[in-house]
Amino acid sequence: MAIRRSIVGIDSPEVLAAALRDAQYIADDGLATATYLALALGKPLLLEGAPGVGKTEGAKAIAAVLGRQLLRLQCYEGIDAAHALYEWNYPRQMLAIRQAGDDYVNIYADDFLIARPMLEALRHPADTVLLIDEIDRADHEFEAFLLEFLSDFSISIPERGTIRAQQHPVVVLTSNRTRELHEALRRRCVYHWIDYPAPHREAEIVMMRASQVAQDTAWRVVAAVGALRQEPLAKAPGVAETVEWAEAATLLHEQGASWPTAFKRAIGVVLKDQDDLAFIEPRLDEILGERLA
Repeated sequence: MAIRRSIVGIDSPEVLAAALRDAQYIADDGLATATYLALALGKPLLLEGAPGVGKTEGAKAIAAVLGRQLLRLQCYEGIDAAHALYEWNYPRQMLAIRQAGDDYVNIYADDFLIARPMLEALRHPADTVLLIDEIDRADHEFEAFLLEFLSDFSISIPERGTIRAQQHPVVVLTSNRTRELHEALRRRCVYHWIDYPAPHREAEIVMMRASQVAQDTAWRVVAAVGALRQEPLAKAPGVAETVEWAEAATLLHEQGASWPTAFKRAIGVVLKDQDDLAFIEPRLDEILGERLA
């Protein structure tokens, strides 16, 4: 296995963490190290964690750091190879046949091939980052197909032959862990679990992403969100909701609302499930009052 110790000038986890920060993404040492090793070893990076902890944003930041295009494959139940790899433009093929008359036309030329993210990654491995998002939402059949793809980074198109990547593409997989992934798929990857960030790191993220939010406000909203995450909610707020709640409350505060009132009025920015809102509402004043007064 060829090891790349330096990728676009990134020769250590610390350098990568600094580059990710420049791309507006704060990675701890564990994530920076896992990402660096995945790049150096040419292996896919598997990021698992609860919804909203920054897995997809991490993939976007990696693409930005590498100066590459992000190819996102959003997984869902029933996704198949045609949606992930390629399909033929049948209407255009039929039109070409009719227009050609008795002349020969190659209906399997590139003009008729609709390349999907995985094929594009094979064709342009040095210019892209392939994000296979929420792989746990796909079924086991697609996971088995993906395992084969990740084994040798090649596909066979019956009408065209085998297409193989000239180098290992950069691949990031994310999972919300709604189901267990196959062990064989995990073995192909460098694995990292992303948890909700520590309060000081989340406050730093809020101030980085929401430039109008004061430091004291960032710390208070992080404390309030932390309290909400301790509750048995159907949909716990993610980091993005923390940032947006701070921004929304700051806007209402600038218009004259007191801090606890501003955050209470903007509760729909952080909690987005009616059952959660109904559960929290009787104690919302208590939760906010202790942390936002």
